[in-house]
Amino acid sequence: MMLTILLAITSALAEEEAASGFTLREIWDHSGGLAKGVIVMLALMLLASLFVAVERLIAFRSAQRRSMELAAQIGPVLEAGDVGKALQMSRDDAYKGSYLAGMLRAGLAELDLRLDAFGIGAAERAVEKAIGQEIAKLRRGMPILATTGSTAPFVGLFGTTFGVINAFQGMASAGAGLAAISAGISEALITTGVGIGVAVLGVWFFNYFTNRIDKVTEELASSEADFLDWAEKLVQARVEAEAAK
Repeated sequence: MMLTILLAITSALAEEEAASGFTLREIWDHSGGLAKGVIVMLALMLLASLFVAVERLIAFRSAQRRSMELAAQIGPVLEAGDVGKALQMSRDDAYKGSYLAGMLRAGLAELDLRLDAFGIGAAERAVEKAIGQEIAKLRRGMPILATTGSTAPFVGLFGTTFGVINAFQGMASAGAGLAAISAGISEALITTGVGIGVAVLGVWFFNYFTNRIDKVTEELASSEADFLDWAEKLVQARVEAEAAK
């Protein structure tokens, strides 16, 4: 369905270009060096945004899948109170890249050293630090999307401004009317159109991944609360067991 719509839009644009006798290739051929430089810059910004979007999408899916797998496997081990085995599982290469593994690995490492109230305090600090690190990993590439979304229209407008100036300078030197500069103005305006299109994609990608990061943050906050609650109960059970001896 989406492919059909895109083909229809492309066909309509092609017919409009053919009717006007002014194709994108002709726009490029008649554009000045500055306009071409702006278009190339916008194309690079678009490619960078697409690269970041694809890379982040793969990273998010992999991290979520591995986190879900770890949660299913480590649950029974935690219920059994085996801190050492749980720590070993969180360090397994099979869960590399999992944000849940990063959080649990930090907390379990502290509890494995000292399973008491002081160990819980150390584990809480380690978990909070690990969560910050995991969120920072998920935010990789986001500045590129933000920069593209916020600056692409201005980059396009920069090319348009100088394109219009050149068009009017040509009219002034040749003494021609508006018809003689209409092609130049059309060439100039194409940079603004490209800039807006690139910016829209950048903003869409940025908002999408920001929303996913917010969801992961909420998930990790919930997991942190569950982990600390489990650790406190484990320490309490150990204290009671030692007191009963």
